[in-house]
Amino acid sequence: MASRTKGKTTMEVGGDGVAVITIINPPVNSLSFDVLDNLKSNYEEALGRNDVKAIVITGAKGKFSGGFDISGFGEVQKGARKEPKVGYLSIDILTDLFEAARKPSVAAIDGLALGGGLELAMACHARISAPGALLGLPELQLGVIPGFGGTQRLPRLVGLTKALEMILTSKPVKAEEGHSLGLVDAVVPPAELLNAARRWALDIAGRRKPWVCSVLKTDKLPPLGEAREILKFAREQTRKQAPNLKHPLMCLEAVEVGIVSGPRAGLEKEAQVGSQVVNLDTTKSLIHVFFSQRGTTKVPGVTDRGLVPRKIRKVAIIGGGLMGSGIATALILSNYTVILKEVNEKFLEAGIGRVKANLQSRVKKGRMSQEKFEKTMSLLKGSLDYESFRDVDMVIEAVIENISLKQQIFADLEKYCPQHCILASNTSTIDLNKIGERTKSQDRIVGAHFFSPAHVMPLLEIVRTNHTSPQVIVDLLDVGKKIKKTPVVVGNCTGFAVNRMFFPYTQAAMFLAERGTDPYLIDRAVSKFGMPMGPFRLCDLVGFGVAIATATQFIENFPERTNKSMIIPLMQEDKRAGEATRKGFYLYDDKRKAKPDPEIKKYIEKARSVSGVSLDPKLAKLTEKEIIEMTFFPVVNEACRVFAEGIAVKAADLDIAGIMGMGFPPYRGGIMFWADSVGSKYIYSKLDEWSKTYGDFFKPCAFLAERGSKGAPLSAPLEQSRSRL
Repeated sequence: MASRTKGKTTMEVGGDGVAVITIINPPVNSLSFDVLDNLKSNYEEALGRNDVKAIVITGAKGKFSGGFDISGFGEVQKGARKEPKVGYLSIDILTDLFEAARKPSVAAIDGLALGGGLELAMACHARISAPGALLGLPELQLGVIPGFGGTQRLPRLVGLTKALEMILTSKPVKAEEGHSLGLVDAVVPPAELLNAARRWALDIAGRRKPWVCSVLKTDKLPPLGEAREILKFAREQTRKQAPNLKHPLMCLEAVEVGIVSGPRAGLEKEAQVGSQVVNLDTTKSLIHVFFSQRGTTKVPGVTDRGLVPRKIRKVAIIGGGLMGSGIATALILSNYTVILKEVNEKFLEAGIGRVKANLQSRVKKGRMSQEKFEKTMSLLKGSLDYESFRDVDMVIEAVIENISLKQQIFADLEKYCPQHCILASNTSTIDLNKIGERTKSQDRIVGAHFFSPAHVMPLLEIVRTNHTSPQVIVDLLDVGKKIKKTPVVVGNCTGFAVNRMFFPYTQAAMFLAERGTDPYLIDRAVSKFGMPMGPFRLCDLVGFGVAIATATQFIENFPERTNKSMIIPLMQEDKRAGEATRKGFYLYDDKRKAKPDPEIKKYIEKARSVSGVSLDPKLAKLTEKEIIEMTFFPVVNEACRVFAEGIAVKAADLDIAGIMGMGFPPYRGGIMFWADSVGSKYIYSKLDEWSKTYGDFFKPCAFLAERGSKGAPLSAPLEQSRSRL
């Protein structure tokens, strides 16, 4: 039983009569069931002791609390722990025991008070914070709602409009803003935090400072009519921005009940809604994503060997185009010294200019000071040769997708870079073994595949070959974390994980369009499903040159399962190349706003006659559900191949890669998780049916056929042992 215990609290009573209760549950002092049980016991003891006049709650090692430990939901779902009765934590403990106590309590906040951590602090009678501490309620992004009274207390402390903004966007505020809003009573230096909180608690006990139960405050609440208008607007915005999600609207309901019918009714509504949202499919998906994202850094045979990441101080980047400049931006923003190499002055100047523009846009948005801008830019140096590479710890090659050019670069790097230097390529499709075949350093060659724009997109695909050393992977995982990317380790193959999984996505869309499905209807259905944009709009965005280059890689490497469409080549002949030329599948105005183009029909008709494909009346009348299935089931099929080949360590890594690299909707849990929610048997039967009608593009792979015929989950681990890739 002791081994299952997660976290605890301790209590010390000082000579001044203040009981200090400390939350201890590293790394962020999350509120597990065990912590909450301990906290309740400490509280009851403090209330019963005659030598205790007041209580201070704080967190160990400079962090108040990062919130409720959501693995607790898993324990309840698996039956490992009995589910507490509805409202037990928020009403029985936080409201009726803590807030209604006859001894005052003060929260001493350092580092962070997020989710349940902030809700616990709001149930105290005052909050004292160290500077820079983050306070917020990010629950909605996990698919749950603030369930410890946050829907009731936050609007009463900061006002309804600000509370809704904080809850709906999941964005925290810093202590200083929290102070001006009324969420925090005082901001004091960290060294004085505990003493200031003790004094404040004693002042409340001695009636020298107000004793405030935040759930009973009404001075910040707007009149009822105005409150209803604010909530109506919030609902409209939520429906517009998150049409497929129910839990934000359910959260707004709890807020409204509290304002209309009083805090007790509001707390009861919150508790009721809180127990309902846990069972929503979207919540299960978002919780799966939460844990899967944290699991990408666990790589069997690599991260379990006790290897310590080496210190990477200086990084060189070859190529200052869009990718190279984006990677350089990401690195200098995290205090790495960077050398950017180009072939001539003109290109180098343009590359450095791009990095400067990336940072200046932050200054313009108020996210970076001018002083910080100059300090960050000073970390970047330009170079036209390899002389300055003699002391770099890592090189990232980011030149065009030309195999002989990349081979030449890697042969040169071996001559100039130190022995320990990691040699990375940002290639998105080319086999790393081919890139490094002229070198003797294959153990330090690795793929560092960023997604465009590299300083914004959250994914880093770390591609290992059969030769890449585990140390190099551990080093790159550490760099990925430091530059705030989610790294996913994958094996070496054409397109790696993300591009390979999603090759069939655009191909399926072209297949349908050529046979009679309206391309704009496809884009609309896919956007409604939750993708940032449909496949045709995406082709316009990346440009037809890139679209053809990646399709060519797929056709060359997997000729047996490709759909060759002539739509894009025919459009290119007419100087259409996508958004950059203002003409692609859509027409674009000065503000890059897209509108459908009636001309597209003629290109589709011409492509049809060139390919010898005929109109299919059935495909011309597809429902949105059928469009989604015919577009995404081929993606599931390819993801299954990637998984079965061992390119990904676990199915959840593919879920995260698709969400962060392609914008697959997180509330669907990722491509494999979503496929399992649809059912492997159904997906297999559909692909099998289409392959008999339309050919091998839809043919289910052996892995999908085997699991689908049994109705087995696609994301269950592979049974047979796999050699390390």
